Amino acid sequence: MGRKYIPRDISWLSFNGRVLQEAADKSVPLLSRIKFLGIFSNNLDEFFRVRVAGLKRALLIDEKEAKHIFFEKPELILDELNKKLIKQQKKFDKVWLDVQHEMAKEGVFVKTCEDLSPEQEDFVKEFYLNEVESNVIPLLLDDNRPMPYLRDKSLYLGIAMKKKEDDHHPQFALIEIPTGQINRFTILPSSKKEVHVLLLEDIIKLNLPYIFSFFGFDEFNAHAFKITRDAEFDLDNDINTNIAEKIAKALKSRRKGKPTRFVFDQNMNQDLVEFLLKKLNISKIDSIIPGQKIHNFKDFMDFPNVFRKNNQPEERTSFHHPELVNQHRMVDVITQKDVLLAFPYHNFDHIIDLLREAAIDPDVISIQITAYRLASNSKIGNALVNAHRNGKEVTVMLELRARFDELNNLMWKERFETEGINVLVGIPDKKVHAKLCVIKKRVNGEIIQYGFVSTGNINEKTAKLYGDYCLLTSNTIIMEDINKVFDTLREPKSMEENLHAGKGLLFSPISMRNMLMEYIDYEISEAKSNKKAHIIIKLNALSDKMLIKKIYAAAHAGVKINLIVRGIYCAKNQKAFKEPLHAISIVDEYLEHARVFYFYHGGKEHTYISSADWMTRNLDYRIEAAVRITDPTLAKQLYDILQIQLNDNVKARVLNNLMNNDYVNTLDKESVRSQTEIYHYLKSQ
Repeated sequence: MGRKYIPRDISWLSFNGRVLQEAADKSVPLLSRIKFLGIFSNNLDEFFRVRVAGLKRALLIDEKEAKHIFFEKPELILDELNKKLIKQQKKFDKVWLDVQHEMAKEGVFVKTCEDLSPEQEDFVKEFYLNEVESNVIPLLLDDNRPMPYLRDKSLYLGIAMKKKEDDHHPQFALIEIPTGQINRFTILPSSKKEVHVLLLEDIIKLNLPYIFSFFGFDEFNAHAFKITRDAEFDLDNDINTNIAEKIAKALKSRRKGKPTRFVFDQNMNQDLVEFLLKKLNISKIDSIIPGQKIHNFKDFMDFPNVFRKNNQPEERTSFHHPELVNQHRMVDVITQKDVLLAFPYHNFDHIIDLLREAAIDPDVISIQITAYRLASNSKIGNALVNAHRNGKEVTVMLELRARFDELNNLMWKERFETEGINVLVGIPDKKVHAKLCVIKKRVNGEIIQYGFVSTGNINEKTAKLYGDYCLLTSNTIIMEDINKVFDTLREPKSMEENLHAGKGLLFSPISMRNMLMEYIDYEISEAKSNKKAHIIIKLNALSDKMLIKKIYAAAHAGVKINLIVRGIYCAKNQKAFKEPLHAISIVDEYLEHARVFYFYHGGKEHTYISSADWMTRNLDYRIEAAVRITDPTLAKQLYDILQIQLNDNVKARVLNNLMNNDYVNTLDKESVRSQTEIYHYLKSQ
């Protein structure tokens, strides 16, 4: 019997394969191809730190419980993952080789320390002394010394060295490559009309005789390696410890996470490989992956832009929303009509301006906002600080458990509290993922409220890269519902009462799942009555088994279902479906991050934007929000954009049972690249 569902982690690998497709696509500018290789590598690192680590933990729990969580036995999934990972690694190596050939046509070369000219060698030695040496700490290794702690995310040089005349076992050493302090890429002087780029590890390799000159070694075998550690942490249940202290404590334990992967240059001294595996207590159950010369390819997301203009990404400058251009005050617009911002097409400065305006408006009383991932030097954060200094009551919900942003959010917590801002840190067993803001203002003795509901983080850095929606509104029902969220965060015991009664918003974990089920049931009843029934769902991930079953029931009844899912997609088409699922994934220059739910609903067409994916964690273990777009013009705009995306035949891949990531068929059709078309569509509004 075949699978009814695709296991989440198998599906995720298929998604990362689509990222690798972008790197392989010769029509993509070279700089972007290199960037996609970096994204692929970075994604894979996080996958091993979190998902593979979780699967290995699941081997220790009850088999039935593990199967319920992962759809299949963890050991079967791990075995399939390893086979697919080996294939992907081979493709990655081939793509990188192809990219280097294309770079060579432009006169751009990534050099090694073995193929430098004498002048370049002199430059590198001087550069090492002036810029690198103070950040290099060589560590000798042997059986009698304790193994130094090796950090996750870091890149290391494993060194085997000896004297030519000595037949003894080589001396081992390692050096952490200081990419946190020094740029990994150095452009070398060249007498040719070429660009020569040298990696930091090669700068160090060239200088090994100098670094270890005290020992008199004259043969060096040095190759890069890295380890990936289990990055999940379990918060203890000490009720006397507040959540910020728990997070800080857990972060310290994260650095001690068990290794889940060991990646190394396949040319590394085999005795050194065995020594490291033994000392790091890495067993065969862990992923031991021999690879090519370069590791931690995530750094290549910041490869220097040394290419001709035709090999750089197309410039699409964000623009101001037409309703907000040349407006003296944003509040005057928002209190008159809803405004839908689409990032990164619309300029994110509108959100910053909204908060800056509120910060200095003498009539504004208070600002309440949720923050999942603030930028490290956030203009949003600075505007909130200024608002408090100007006498506003400011409340910030900071999600301290936003994975890999915990330290940054702890920093903002400390700063906000130092300023006197009221900081909420959520509910112990529920992450707060909803993106909400409500501003209260006194006008002629009356209180008016306005704010926003967003699909993405209130982060000016990611807003340039992530495709998201943000509804600016003063709708009183929506504002009342947002206030209920903050009431719940102050008094978690009121969650059931507050979030169940939402009239303008759907909430997780209380009402959203049930309402989505009801919407799908309505379409099913329409289809069974031979009436038009249509659902369009745009998500980052679809893995919740209960909603997938409901989608299956709709397909079986003949409901037309279009799915646009960027990442994890666990559904499968079945022969019994009266109307097969039409599912695509779009991977392009911008990260498709927005969630949109469209239901034909007997011609009444209900459309929502949301922070929530259709994953169990989002629907049951997070506070999420979905807002219905009631303005007919904005609802049509969203529908039009969904249609543009459904017609994409350049960057869209078919999500099918085989997970082969075939591109949508373009035969006899005019090319439609949705992100380009959306840019022009919104620019024309």
